[in-house]
Amino acid sequence: MEKQWTSGLFSCMEDSENACLTCFCPCVTFGRIANIADEGRFGCGSCGVFYGLICFVVGLPCLFSCTYRTKIRSKFGLPESPASDCLTHCFCECCALCQEYRELKTRGLDPSLGWNGNMQRTMAPPMSQQMMG
Repeated sequence: MEKQWTSGLFSCMEDSENACLTCFCPCVTFGRIANIADEGRFGCGSCGVFYGLICFVVGLPCLFSCTYRTKIRSKFGLPESPASDCLTHCFCECCALCQEYRELKTRGLDPSLGWNGNMQRTMAPPMSQQMMG
């Protein structure tokens, strides 16, 4: 059974800080999303730079970024909506990146921390516990 996206494609201002960052520097948002989607295999900076190069050289970063929407959808069982991943990214690149960023945050992954930061946060012992010895 498919789950639904937790926010709409055009709900960018639900996280206004990320919306502004994505509007002016989508490579940063993409790098953060890609780092989480790839479970830390590639660094945030590396992904962001690659996104920027594709944008500069080819002019269509959506050809690369849409593959990460597919990864996120697969990971969380989300529908391919409101259109195919490639069409969504080609026509609404910034909105798609914002939606993916919000989705990760809603599901407990903070893209700004990166994959390793999220794993450390989930594995940290509660502050009230002390080691006995």
